[in-house]
Amino acid sequence: MSEEEKQVITVDGVEHNVEDLTDQQVAMVKHIQDIDGKIATANFNLDQLKIARNAFMKMLNESFAPAEAEAVAEDK
Repeated sequence: MSEEEKQVITVDGVEHNVEDLTDQQVAMVKHIQDIDGKIATANFNLDQLKIARNAFMKMLNESFAPAEAEAVAEDK
């Protein structure tokens, strides 16, 4: 394999040739990659949940608006 074809990973700013890693190190890299993907998915889902919660809070607040307007009108 030529120098250009070697797979390199960077860990804390240090480059490592993948072919030089032990099987245990390769497994750890795969776990880290999988965990990073799961974190990205969790953040994506969290964004959706936050937006949905805000939408329901807005709808709830708007549902009180007619009753509040009516109460103000009765006080006059």
